[in-house]
Amino acid sequence: MNTETDSDKGHDPGDARPSEDYAGFDALPAVEKAGLEQSADAPRFDGDVSALPDRACWALQNLLTRRYVSGDRQPQLWAWVLEYQDALRVRLSELDLRLRIVDEVEVAYVEQAGYDSRWGRRILRRETVHTYDAILALHLAKHVRASRDEHVIITREEIHELFAGVTNTIDRDLALFDKRIGRAIDKLEEIEFLRKHRDDPDTFTVSPVISAVMTASVITDLQRQFEQFVGSGDVPPDPAGRESAAGRDEDHDGIDDEGDDW
Repeated sequence: MNTETDSDKGHDPGDARPSEDYAGFDALPAVEKAGLEQSADAPRFDGDVSALPDRACWALQNLLTRRYVSGDRQPQLWAWVLEYQDALRVRLSELDLRLRIVDEVEVAYVEQAGYDSRWGRRILRRETVHTYDAILALHLAKHVRASRDEHVIITREEIHELFAGVTNTIDRDLALFDKRIGRAIDKLEEIEFLRKHRDDPDTFTVSPVISAVMTASVITDLQRQFEQFVGSGDVPPDPAGRESAAGRDEDHDGIDDEGDDW
């Protein structure tokens, strides 16, 4: 009687060749993994005829409805913007828009291209930025450029000190002066240049995006306007404006001034 087992022969039962009973498995249809996920070409809605992958479409939508896309705050969107940037530039150019990508601070945004045409229409709507908003943005941008820290922290008291060259020469009404600075802080919070700390409402982090939007030429121009502003002794019309696809024309003190581009 033969009692030799598989283990006696040195074989693992798991290594045994499948019997003829299981040969039919090879004939079963393979399951396509791509079928488990939505195809890039699959319509997202009834009537979808987009030539771009879903992620490129979502990146485009966010570029048109956000002030900017940040690698720090929207890492997935940022990755899609980088991946599909060539196709996005084409789509944006069709709307007379430029895609700006600033790799140093991982920020992407769109800006209006200007040229003369009776048929062209502005897609981006100007967002009013007034004199004190511009002064604060100017000082914050210079502060960020001079700092080597990734995260620049500033307090409300320090922001007021930035306006030392204005007080008592132009705005002699200290209550109104403080109110204007407060509005400037609110505006820069709104356009996400400043981020208020949760545990201290009088402390802010200056967003690195300010160095992407406030280029050297913009800083030079605003510095010139600021010096003229201080030297004149009069509060001038608000000079600066920032365009945004999702922005709306806003009004401070009843003034509606388009101003210049940032």
